[in-house]
Amino acid sequence: MGLNLGYRRQFKDLSEQEILALAISSEEDDGRIYRSYAARLREEFPASAAIFEGMAAEEDEHRHRLIELHRERFGETIPLIRREHVAGFYARRPVWLVENLGLERIRDEAARMEEEAGAFYRNAAAHATDAKTRALLGDLAAAEAGHVTLAEDLTEAHLDGETRDKEADAAHRQFVLTWVQPGLAGLMDGSVSTLAPIFAAAFATGDTWQTFLVGLAASVGAGISMGFTEAASDDGQISGRGSPVKRGIATGVMTTIGGLGHALPYLIPDFWTATIIAFVVVFVELWAIAWIQNRYMQTPFWRATLQVVIGGGLVLAAGMLIGSG
Repeated sequence: MGLNLGYRRQFKDLSEQEILALAISSEEDDGRIYRSYAARLREEFPASAAIFEGMAAEEDEHRHRLIELHRERFGETIPLIRREHVAGFYARRPVWLVENLGLERIRDEAARMEEEAGAFYRNAAAHATDAKTRALLGDLAAAEAGHVTLAEDLTEAHLDGETRDKEADAAHRQFVLTWVQPGLAGLMDGSVSTLAPIFAAAFATGDTWQTFLVGLAASVGAGISMGFTEAASDDGQISGRGSPVKRGIATGVMTTIGGLGHALPYLIPDFWTATIIAFVVVFVELWAIAWIQNRYMQTPFWRATLQVVIGGGLVLAAGMLIGSG
């Protein structure tokens, strides 16, 4: 890392030609990012996709103007200099990292991009001593401020209140289908299916450490199994449930967590202290699952209670009876 930093230029050491080249490459990168966002959103959120297409077109226009200015002042050859070549210059997050976080996150990232670029050019202009360099940086800051205004105008043009509400509903539905439903299924399976083996082991052996090992094995095994099953069961293309990898991760992790919740108390050496705490954890888990079903899945609370709390209680009782026998 130190070697890489050593090859970075300081902004104050750049010539006006290099500053102009840096602005050109930055505008080009941002245009590509906006088009990537548009492509990611086009199928589900066409209005928001149109906004990012408009912003990309504006970036292209500014890039062409900067290229013309460079041609007039310095000729045809543009130095190869990018953000990562300049110490302290603002960086962009990877597109793949942002575009998988949902519609509002993408919008927030776009706003951050424009604000960072404008703030950087304003600060750089304030510290420039050369009059021409100061003027150039000021022009770039004004251009970025114009981008923010353009984004607001495009939002008003393409995204009225009704459209925004529809897109918000669609984003919420996608979040539920991709993360909440698989995660809830995993949490339910992990919490309920591991009750019997954990409490059967507890009452059969009276050994808290052995009970914890049984619970750990049951939870991790169930998490791996449920995760792979969910990922392989549906590629999401027809059902619209989203990435199978995301759903598999949500299911596997929540299954493991559901089982570990009442296995961890058996790290306590005293059997009855650990068992009482485990009972409390089970009680909280089952009611939490019922609440999540009611909150996110619109399941009537009485039905969620019947399915989860009563069903889980029966599994718990079965494990205790088997272990005691």
